[in-house]
Amino acid sequence: MEKVTKEELLEKVKKPAMEAEKLHPFYQGKIEVTLKAPIRSFDDFAIWYTPGVARPCQIIKENPEKIWEMTNRSNFVAVVTDGTRILGLGDIGPEAGLPVMEGKALLFKYLGGVDAFPICIKEKDPDKFCEIVKALEPTFGGINLEDIAQPKCFYILERLRKEMEIPVWHDDQQGTATIAYAGLLNALELVGKKIEDIKVAMVGAGAANVCILRVLIKAGLKAENAIVCDSKGILHPDREDIKKKKDTFKEKWWICNNTNGDGKKGGIKEAMDGADVLISASKPGPGVIKKEWISSMEKDAICFVMANPIPEIWPWEAKEAGARIVATGRSDFPNQINNSLGFPGIFRGVLDVWAKTITDEMCIAAGRSLAESARKKGIHEDYIVPRMDEWEVYIDEAVACGLAAIEQGIARRRLTKDELKRSAEEKIRRAREEMKALVEKGIIKLPDSA
Repeated sequence: MEKVTKEELLEKVKKPAMEAEKLHPFYQGKIEVTLKAPIRSFDDFAIWYTPGVARPCQIIKENPEKIWEMTNRSNFVAVVTDGTRILGLGDIGPEAGLPVMEGKALLFKYLGGVDAFPICIKEKDPDKFCEIVKALEPTFGGINLEDIAQPKCFYILERLRKEMEIPVWHDDQQGTATIAYAGLLNALELVGKKIEDIKVAMVGAGAANVCILRVLIKAGLKAENAIVCDSKGILHPDREDIKKKKDTFKEKWWICNNTNGDGKKGGIKEAMDGADVLISASKPGPGVIKKEWISSMEKDAICFVMANPIPEIWPWEAKEAGARIVATGRSDFPNQINNSLGFPGIFRGVLDVWAKTITDEMCIAAGRSLAESARKKGIHEDYIVPRMDEWEVYIDEAVACGLAAIEQGIARRRLTKDELKRSAEEKIRRAREEMKALVEKGIIKLPDSA
């Protein structure tokens, strides 16, 4: 891995922001509504709108399930935020969060063929926020929660999953967990270890790591073999600061009482000592993770240092300290743990079977699919997860999630494996070819710098 200086990397980091500042006003946003049905003549207005549209309305009134056949609901996803945790910028408000939600919608469409709509809600109260989202249910086939501060993000996800009859997904939780699980599967394969035998040190106790832990436990990790650190140190039952707020931070309190079987106390250094795997989703580095702490890990250590824009330790420093496999959140280093590998394909699959929810088991199925896609190309220490430009992985992921939904009895319709594959490929290919055609015809204009 080629070394770069901090100054060189910071210059590289600045470039996307500079381009974004130019191109966002050039396009005035990134998405728009386009047509799916043709207008052959003005007579078609009588079919698509009044008076003809009254007939499908009557059919849906008589049988509400017909909405999935007679409208595009099964391809509509709401990308919802309250603006309280936008990227690494914090609570900047719903208006300032709109560019991010538009970007998410763009990824949904291009990578998964999903019609996603950014919805930024000016409401911080979690219960009122939930009521607003619930009221949107008749229009959408799924909800993607985005950039919501903790601890309310856990409560909002849990409540909406219970009270809505469509999939509700929080990408900061379930998305990160899915990709991290996929990467860990292949990393463990390379070092010859099994998930049920490893010890894991986790740095950061936010939405991402809490869900990663939950998914890994369901996938076979022994809870007592995990140690989790927050900004104040290792989580354990004697942490009075958490105990006093256990009703508010119930996820942290659960971790205090169910992990760390050796009863370790201290900080990151102590947590990493003797660990096989490090999963860090904390603050940007470098210097958050020390080289000597990695040296104290077991042989063939696996390190996921996922902070952006700069990982908790430079990947080459981690390798120098003894790590065998290193993953980050950046696209310019090997092994990018990127949520965009997950949500487009996962939603494609659950929408195609009109699923009622997305379970952790479906996340595990998606993770296994991603791991298998990488194995088909040949995994190695610098390639443990697919790249975003390998578009066929989204099709395989959609099939895996659709089949898992059917198996769990939460799909409204049953499709075969081949039917799921055809449906996913058709929709994803259409989105990509539509973009290409619009650019070629000049309908989407390219900036002069392109």
